[in-house]
Amino acid sequence: MTASFDTALTRLTGVRYPIVQTGMGWVAGPRLVTASAEAGALGILASATMSTEQLRSAVREVRSRTDRPFGVNLRADAGDARERVRIIVDEGVRVASFALAPSRDLIAELKDAGVVVIPSIGARRHAEKVAAWGADAVIVQGGEGGGHTGEVATTVLLPQVVDAVDIPVVAAGGFHDGRGLVAALAYGAAGIAMGTRFLLTSDSTVPDAVKARYLAASVKDVTVTTAVDGLPHRMLRTEMVAALERAGRARALAQTVRRAAGFRKLSGLSWPRMVRDGLAMRHGRDLSWSQVLLAANTPVLLRASMVEGRTDLGVMASGQVAGLIEDLPSCEELVQRILSEATQALHALPSPG
Repeated sequence: MTASFDTALTRLTGVRYPIVQTGMGWVAGPRLVTASAEAGALGILASATMSTEQLRSAVREVRSRTDRPFGVNLRADAGDARERVRIIVDEGVRVASFALAPSRDLIAELKDAGVVVIPSIGARRHAEKVAAWGADAVIVQGGEGGGHTGEVATTVLLPQVVDAVDIPVVAAGGFHDGRGLVAALAYGAAGIAMGTRFLLTSDSTVPDAVKARYLAASVKDVTVTTAVDGLPHRMLRTEMVAALERAGRARALAQTVRRAAGFRKLSGLSWPRMVRDGLAMRHGRDLSWSQVLLAANTPVLLRASMVEGRTDLGVMASGQVAGLIEDLPSCEELVQRILSEATQALHALPSPG
């Protein structure tokens, strides 16, 4: 018999189970989000890699396939963030999540329209800030998580945030099974969020060759590097990453210019636009020119792997749990497995007293 997992997250969002499929660029499209939602999890569309027209179309596609709640992930620093917020409101999306802390005004605009606001954060002070601004919940990602990440492990960061705010906290970074769900709930979280685990499902549109590369990875094959865009970025160690880490600044710039020339054609960005975008992503850091170009190209680097299947050229963001994952279940199978494992873990706990 499966235990009941009614939590503050399920009550807030209307989903059946306290499991979130995160908004991964080029990965979390309508197919994966629909499958996650139908499985009872909170599926989140990744909008940063979509135009506004594509976002509206994607939302409508998910809506046509399921009547269950889902969300959209936004970049708060995007120039068209307000237009994207308007799409979310107009289309009746249940949840808005953010990769960076949204402004107080954006939170207020969404909440006034009845949208649940759940920013992702990587530090206690950020959680305190968005909670004070009216966020309904937060996703807190520890250093084990994939993509841009921090240095503090989930087991240290999660209890800090749970103790600091009085809104639901969703744990991310290092989760892939039912034992992790029970552990997160024991820490006081209202659920777990997973990216890599949902990427590695049969419902994910990521090419088979890329999935195979993830499945073959050990825990030690998942690294954190600043060589790609100057920011700590957890990903699979590939030939390109190793080459960038070995190269000096001049050599790295030459390599990057050659790659960027090809990526520019794919992305349609002009050289001045690429440089401007890269500079905007510096966030006060001292980046080399190669890192500036790569910062602007990071979404296209992700596309090269996640869409085109180019394991030799692309970036493969990854949580450390990739080293523990060995199969490609459907989202329905994954969610039911997690619930079954969580129930078994709970029953295996010694009785108090």
